[in-house]
Amino acid sequence: MMSDAESAPRAHSTLSSVRNAARLLKEFSRGNRELGVTELSRRLGIGKSTAHRLLATLAEERLLEQDPHTGAYRLGLAMYELGASVAMHTDLHHACVPVIDQLAAATRETVQVAVLDSREVVYVERRDSPQALRIFGRIGHRNDAYCTSTGKVLLAFQPPEQLEPLFDGWVLTAKTEFTITSIPRLRRELEVVRARGWAENLNEVEIGVASVAAPIRNGYGEVIAAISVAGPLQRLTPESLRRLARPTIEAGLAVSRRLGYRDTTSGRTGA
Repeated sequence: MMSDAESAPRAHSTLSSVRNAARLLKEFSRGNRELGVTELSRRLGIGKSTAHRLLATLAEERLLEQDPHTGAYRLGLAMYELGASVAMHTDLHHACVPVIDQLAAATRETVQVAVLDSREVVYVERRDSPQALRIFGRIGHRNDAYCTSTGKVLLAFQPPEQLEPLFDGWVLTAKTEFTITSIPRLRRELEVVRARGWAENLNEVEIGVASVAAPIRNGYGEVIAAISVAGPLQRLTPESLRRLARPTIEAGLAVSRRLGYRDTTSGRTGA
């Protein structure tokens, strides 16, 4: 077992490597389209061998790519993908704020916006209920997609080529006696969600908690997030959830329109 004294230098070395990698990437934001090993070594004040190892590692991760003719490096496709993701979340934040404020005020329940990260949802926006009984959580909180209303929406509207790999080897753990625990049953639930345009969660994550969710689309019509209204089951009964489906769908459409989406059909509640 490694002692604290032995682990400290290794931790320091790891952090230094990460810092140098970050500094190296930032050099490409200074108007330099391509840079070579020697120039980066000089700018960062590190040895050529260290610079070469950093560049090779970043190239393996597609953060950089090397010109086969000159040997110089430039930003890779993964960097552009990351930049697009940041822009999407920034746009989503600005598009959501007035809508979720209005929905929270109208329902007096907790309103959340979530995005899909593999088999989990990540809550990126939240407005708490002003009522005494609240649903606790925080921005950045994660939950399993298969048992949340936002997760069901996001899974239901994934393209098949992205959804099918998620099912492979996915173990659906029972959080309560009401949790969906089989892939065939989850598939049937997602078909229902696609057909009616909204999802619900009744006691599936935690006993006494319920929610209803609807999709948020970008300008291309792709579902990139989900908006939900959540609260205690004593207030959000199955009947009241169905009544909340319409304003939740409309809120999702309002955010979608602010992101450039132009819908040709109105939302359905299935109620």
